[in-house]
Amino acid sequence: MSKLLIVESPSKAKSITKYLGAGFKVMASNGHIRDLPKKTLGVNVEKNFAPKYVSATGKEDLIKQLQAAAAESEIVYLATDPDREGEAIAWHLSQILALDGNAPIRVTFNEITKSGIEAGMSAPRTIDNNLVDAQQARRILDRLVGYKLSPFLWKKVRRGLSAGRVQSVVVRLIVDREEEIRKFVPTEYWSIAAKLSKKGAARSFEAKLFSTANGDKIEIPDEASALSIKAQLENAEYVVKNVKKGTRNCQPSPPFITSTLQQEASKRFNMPGERTMRAAQQLYEGVDIPGTGTIGLITYMRTDSVRISEEARAAANKFIVDTYGEKYLPAKPRYFKTKANAQDGHEAIRPTVITLTPAEVKPYLTPDQFKIYRIIWERFTASLMSACVQDTRTVDIAAADYIFRASGYTVKFDGFTAVYQDTNDNEEENTSIPVLENGDPLDLRELLCDQHFTQPPARYNEASLIKVMEESGIGRPSTYAPTIATIIKREYVEREKKALKPTLLGEVTTKLMKELFKDIVDSKFTAAMEKDLDMIAEGSTGYVEALSKFYDPFIDNLNLAESKMDGKYAKIPDTETGEFCEKCGKPLVIKSGRFGKFIACSGYPECKTTKPIVVETFGACPNCGGKILEKKSRKGYKYFACEKGQECGFMTWDTPTAENCPNCGKTLFKRRGGLTVCNAEGCGYQQKDETKRRGKAKAKDEE
Repeated sequence: MSKLLIVESPSKAKSITKYLGAGFKVMASNGHIRDLPKKTLGVNVEKNFAPKYVSATGKEDLIKQLQAAAAESEIVYLATDPDREGEAIAWHLSQILALDGNAPIRVTFNEITKSGIEAGMSAPRTIDNNLVDAQQARRILDRLVGYKLSPFLWKKVRRGLSAGRVQSVVVRLIVDREEEIRKFVPTEYWSIAAKLSKKGAARSFEAKLFSTANGDKIEIPDEASALSIKAQLENAEYVVKNVKKGTRNCQPSPPFITSTLQQEASKRFNMPGERTMRAAQQLYEGVDIPGTGTIGLITYMRTDSVRISEEARAAANKFIVDTYGEKYLPAKPRYFKTKANAQDGHEAIRPTVITLTPAEVKPYLTPDQFKIYRIIWERFTASLMSACVQDTRTVDIAAADYIFRASGYTVKFDGFTAVYQDTNDNEEENTSIPVLENGDPLDLRELLCDQHFTQPPARYNEASLIKVMEESGIGRPSTYAPTIATIIKREYVEREKKALKPTLLGEVTTKLMKELFKDIVDSKFTAAMEKDLDMIAEGSTGYVEALSKFYDPFIDNLNLAESKMDGKYAKIPDTETGEFCEKCGKPLVIKSGRFGKFIACSGYPECKTTKPIVVETFGACPNCGGKILEKKSRKGYKYFACEKGQECGFMTWDTPTAENCPNCGKTLFKRRGGLTVCNAEGCGYQQKDETKRRGKAKAKDEE
């Protein structure tokens, strides 16, 4: 062995090994190899914010193995991920392995393919210290906020809370939206539509009241106004006044960047950002495809650029022509413009080998991997294809002193939609309209008067929240998913179906932060900090300067907050259950403790009544027929048990279903791995779910 290549993950190491050949050994650092200590600040603010790094917990043996392998190698290459965090990991490795940071030892791979590996290995460079400094500054900033502000929240709100430079702003967004919803006052309005048909025709179509005959907009504020207009229309003659025909070209969306991938996966599959990025990481690092071997199926998935290489464009163009035909390739190549504030360090997210279609690789992917690969492959392919051409028709219909309008379209040429269509929360309604000409009389079938109320702004879901984070410059593509996961884990926010709703803890904490630390929860301030980090990465400012600019005012603010809150506490209101304590009669409330939520008496400490929150599930106990309750262990793991407790003794980790056993008629349970079982003593029924065999489920196209 003469050369050592170090990457971040074992799966990537496996993928790369086959491309490098003899003379190379590939090892993995398993992510970060060093970090700031967990139990102390680890930053000397008096000496230019010098960080004190320690070996990552549990990595001691791995570090020794890497050091031994480096000592035996002629040269060591550092091929960690091609972003700021990867650059910092490479720098940490160079420090631990005593490598020359000024030597060309850093290589990056935008894709884990033969050509991608060869391109990376042909252009080794020195470690980019500006990128390292930018990542160090981010880590130190987050540490300073966390270690200085969190203890303040422990003392004034609740022990165990955490504050974060990005997470606090995101929680505020969700809290502010909830306040908007509460303050919203709905306004009543009415709409009128007519169901019409051509004279003597059986098929009807719908047209909506659009304006007065002279073009004035119509507002119908109440039922009386609606009925007055309806009375004028009931016996009116309906005649086609104008038919406008046109053609429009619908263009495809650009290939995915990190934020749009997470948004689309959330809308299409209801998939959390963390799951999306985990599946994308696995696809990037490599999947074993029979006949091809282990190969990275997509390019690097943390990017804010829509740029693609000309080599990839040429391969995709050939595939489109061969598969769909010449007319599906536009005469002029389509280029998308990357946003002005994007780092543009990597290509857009695209498949590495366009001929590996989703259908071809589906048997070798997990359900999540398949869903993410399919939308990446389809959106990239569609982005290079011809526009969808639609013939449009707008029909204006005169009746009394009013105009009704009906609009519709037909697809003349499907273009890129033969491969992919974006999910759209506000898809255009397409009314099927018969062939009509000016002056055609119409029959009125029915007049529809409907009452409506203006709606409050919707709560954020993951897709809409990530979109706002991106537009506001809060965080970077790699931080969106972990930030949302953190605020949910810390119980500042909870999911209500797809929506993100603030908890009472989140609202109380945000109110306190807005009063005392307005900069920390201000999206513009946080976005400005991100720009400072970008300037460090570009080399236009130093990280000590950027940290000083933040830290001195922050500490002054913290000291002022301490004095303002001296002897004061922010109380989190309890949520009442509607039940009353059996011992003292006071209301029972929901509280949060070390092992999650529980029910307690509001008369504490005089009354110490507590009991678990009972959640009934499907089915009946296979032992005694009692109710099955969902419970949590002391470590927070979910399990299921009979309502009679130890009297019955039934308990299982399997999830109850609404189905009954075909053998004995008792409740069936779902076990990990896709096995459906009957837990009744002596039955033994079980059924394997073939869609999850070996973890390579043939997933449904949509969830």
